[in-house]
Amino acid sequence: MPDHSPGSAFAAVLVRDLRLHARSPGDAANPVLFLVMVTALFPLAIGASTEVLARIAPGIIWVAALLSSILSMDTVFRADFEDGTLEQLALAPSPLALLILAKLAAHWLVTALPLILVSPLLALWMHFPATAIPALMATLALGTPVLSGVGAIAAALTLGVGRGGALLALLALPLYVPVLIFGAGAADAAASGLSVSGPLQLLGAMTLFTITLAPIAVAAGLRISLD
Repeated sequence: MPDHSPGSAFAAVLVRDLRLHARSPGDAANPVLFLVMVTALFPLAIGASTEVLARIAPGIIWVAALLSSILSMDTVFRADFEDGTLEQLALAPSPLALLILAKLAAHWLVTALPLILVSPLLALWMHFPATAIPALMATLALGTPVLSGVGAIAAALTLGVGRGGALLALLALPLYVPVLIFGAGAADAAASGLSVSGPLQLLGAMTLFTITLAPIAVAAGLRISLD
C-alpha cells in the first residue's frame, strides 16, 4: 500500500525537484556564476585599495546574493505550471503548503547553499577579514531562506503573467531590504570586532517567520494563478 503521509509526500517532492535540478546543472549554476562575476568585477571597477574593498565586501556580496535569488525565482514554479504538475500538487491529499515547503527547500539547497559555500573565497578576494568570514556565512545561511520565501510569494503571484520577471523583482525587492540591511550590517560589525548576536537573532526570527508563513502564502497565490 502506498504511503500517503505528509512526511512521505514532502520527501517525494524534495527528491523529485533535486533530481530535476540535477538534470539541468546549468540553470542551477547561473546564480553562483552571477554572484562570482558581480563580486569579481567590483575590484576592477573601483581599484585595488584593500581597505575600501574590505569595507564594502559584505554589502557587495549580499547585494549580489539578493540579485542572484531574484534571478532564479522566476523559474521555481514556471515549468511545473506549464506541464500541469502544479495542478496535480494542488489536488494531492497532502497540504499544498507542505509540498511548497519541499520545493522551496530543494530550491534553497540548489541555489542558495552553493552561494554560501563560495562566499568565503569571494570575501578573501575582496580582502575581507578572515576572522569575520564565519559571521558572513552565518548571515547568508539565515538570510537566504527569507529571500527564497519572499521571492516565492512574488513568483506565485506573477505566475499567470507571461514573463513576470520584472514584476517579480518589483514586488520582492522592497521586502528584501530588511534582510539586506541586517545581513550586511552583521557581517560589517563582525569585521569591526563588534557583537553580531543581535542581527543574527533578528535574521533567525525572520527565517522562522518566513518558513512558517511563506508556504501558506505561496499556496494561496498558486491557487489564484491556477484558477
